[in-house]
Amino acid sequence: MNGDFKHIPVLPQEVLKFLKPERGGRYIDCTLGGGGHSKMILESSENVQLLGLDQDENALKAATKRLSSFSNRFESKRMNFGDLASLKETDWDGVDGILMDIGVSSHQIDEADRGFSYVHDGPLDMRMDNRQEETAADILNSADERELTRIFREYGEERNARRIAKRVVRERETKQWESTGEFAELVKAVVGRSKTGKAPSPAKCFQALRIAVNRELEVLEDGLAAAFDMLKPGGRLVVISFHSLEDRMVKEFFRDKALSCTCPPDFPVCVCDAKAELKVLTGKAVMASAAETEDNSRSTCSKLRAAERI
Repeated sequence: MNGDFKHIPVLPQEVLKFLKPERGGRYIDCTLGGGGHSKMILESSENVQLLGLDQDENALKAATKRLSSFSNRFESKRMNFGDLASLKETDWDGVDGILMDIGVSSHQIDEADRGFSYVHDGPLDMRMDNRQEETAADILNSADERELTRIFREYGEERNARRIAKRVVRERETKQWESTGEFAELVKAVVGRSKTGKAPSPAKCFQALRIAVNRELEVLEDGLAAAFDMLKPGGRLVVISFHSLEDRMVKEFFRDKALSCTCPPDFPVCVCDAKAELKVLTGKAVMASAAETEDNSRSTCSKLRAAERI
């Protein structure tokens, strides 16, 4: 691990407002990172117990060290929050609140050898969990043009997905893909300069590859379902996302669980007997203030949604 695993928590006051840990109880931080959010939650009440999860070994070690003064109320576990259901038969079933701060951490981006950044040259890795075998290089060197097009278009929302995929396949015929710098330069060569105010195409393609490598959308789907199952009545789920695909999934999950009737709209009376299982606490996604984005640029794209189990 290079240096300290620093973590400036995104939307800190909003997390505390909706999670309400000052009530005490048991909480799970599904994305421990550097431990910033967990530290705030533990400090909010002496009656809080917290389990921190992370699949990144470096993050887990750093956060455990940072939170060592709370050792009697804090424990950590190396796991992907997509496997949250495995905790159902443990002491951590039935909790008062769950936090998910989804996405890649600033520390991971800043470490060139992790391969998450198109700015820093390094190996095309992008694994959040280094126990996993498949890397970004593996995908670029083995997926066919059709699959690469799908990845760049669906996960990166890149309009030039097919052109980029075509060049990736053509270039690897003479040299296998190995470095982030090479791939970033190819995307720039295909797409050209991004329009002012638009995300650079390398950023979109790197996001797409990262999502594919780590199966992030499938993991989020599994994690949301398991988190809901683990909440007590009155327990709260707070999710922070950083791109539209994730935010849309969270919004739709909350909406579906909040429905009190699933009958077709043309039915004269309800016959489904469905009951709302969640109360949505955020009408629109909560976003960072101008002051916060100035202090912490990572918060610029953040969106927070919260719900309470009925």
